[in-house]
Amino acid sequence: MRDAGLGSWPARRALISPDRVALVYGDRSFTYAELHDRIARLADRLRAAGIEPGDRVAYLGPNHPAFVETMFATYAIGGVFVPLNFRLTAPEIDYQLADSGAKLLVHGPECDATVRALTADVFLVPHAAYEQMVREGERAAYDVAVTLDDPACILYTSGTTGRPKGAVLTHGNVIWNTYNVLVCVDVAGDTVTLTSAPLFHVAALNQCLLPTFVKGGCSVLMASWDVGTCFDLIERHRVTWMFGVPTMFAGLAQSDRFASADLSSVRNLMAGGAAVPSALTRTYLERGLTFCQGYGMTETAPGATFLEAPESAAHVGSAGVPVMFADVRCVTPDLTPAAVGEPGEVQVRGPNVSPGYWRNPQATAQAFTADGWLRTGDIAVVDAAGHYFIVDRLKDMFVSGGENVYPAEVEAAIFEHPSVLEVAVIGVPDEKWGEVGRAFVVIAPDARLDLSDLSDFLTSRLGRYKIPKYLDVVESLPRTGSNKVQKAPLRKLPLPS
Repeated sequence: MRDAGLGSWPARRALISPDRVALVYGDRSFTYAELHDRIARLADRLRAAGIEPGDRVAYLGPNHPAFVETMFATYAIGGVFVPLNFRLTAPEIDYQLADSGAKLLVHGPECDATVRALTADVFLVPHAAYEQMVREGERAAYDVAVTLDDPACILYTSGTTGRPKGAVLTHGNVIWNTYNVLVCVDVAGDTVTLTSAPLFHVAALNQCLLPTFVKGGCSVLMASWDVGTCFDLIERHRVTWMFGVPTMFAGLAQSDRFASADLSSVRNLMAGGAAVPSALTRTYLERGLTFCQGYGMTETAPGATFLEAPESAAHVGSAGVPVMFADVRCVTPDLTPAAVGEPGEVQVRGPNVSPGYWRNPQATAQAFTADGWLRTGDIAVVDAAGHYFIVDRLKDMFVSGGENVYPAEVEAAIFEHPSVLEVAVIGVPDEKWGEVGRAFVVIAPDARLDLSDLSDFLTSRLGRYKIPKYLDVVESLPRTGSNKVQKAPLRKLPLPS
């Protein structure tokens, strides 16, 4: 095959293990042979629709086999896949479609209302038409020349300017990340992976689904998170591996079913998005279950450090050590190595690291040091054993329920409210979501604004997880001598009762 990238995986896997079950969704299951057949037919229809090598194909919707098929069909014809966050509003999706230059959008019925509000010039394929495309497609064999350096996907991650940036991951980035996962986690041909986090997230896609696929295991797809359904699927399909953010695992532990559910099949629990609280780690250890966890970001495809399950109990709170095929360093502002226990910025270099941002050379240049290290913007301390502990962020980004929230983007949306004169948003601790937003606003004279009004205003502008949970109407915001807003004093203020 001339295709050295991800597009050849379905054909190669179907040749190796045609009768193994590749995907389960509800009452449907697909063997690797069946999945390869559907992907090949879809690839044929994408070509017929005018998609050529290098063209972008987007997907919008909850977890579904169509996501996996659209991704691999796009890769098979040399296209670039753009998975979109279905929790975003139409204006947010419009921007990402326009920025990526996507020519075609496959979307689930759950997103029909959002799609109807889009203004982007893109060919729309709803699921009903999608199934017709698969049925009518020819089972043609495409062998497009693809190298490891060619772009595979564009994943949008918001920046401090408030505008999302499209992080480009090459085929090589994703494949090397897969190798890193297989080194750290014992994925096997009999692995049954519960894919419960959204596949538009780099962790669910690249840390779970693709490693399972390349090993010939089975991925059970959940359309949306539900504690009861999670227990049901683990028991019914004898799930061996699942990924989740701490909020999800906390929900399972708080359920009445946690003590009695049959979890005997589970071998690996992978956590990401935030550190697993020590109390939650102990709760699972008492149940005979151990977390493996790590640290990374979209731009590292995403694995940068990893804590293998056998090390979890001895290094509670650690994000682990650098993965096998990448280099990680912790440096002071002058780029000298931070001493043991001294805070420094985490920087990453390796074959899993993105070459940069889509059509954004300025952001790309800012993201890398002169000697080629990716600046993560995250602060860590490293202990004497080489374990990384993430302690703070250079940027103001916070994580709510596993979702990255960037205050600048939220502030820009709040500032559109006619009553708002000034605004600052910070992340504050939350028992359920890990962190949530707290907005401090200065409003116009004689104007009124409460949290309900603000939430209603933002509902059509931002994904729900970005909308602040707290609102403080203040007379002024603390500023520096150069008139920049100081957020440190705001973080010290107690939460409203």
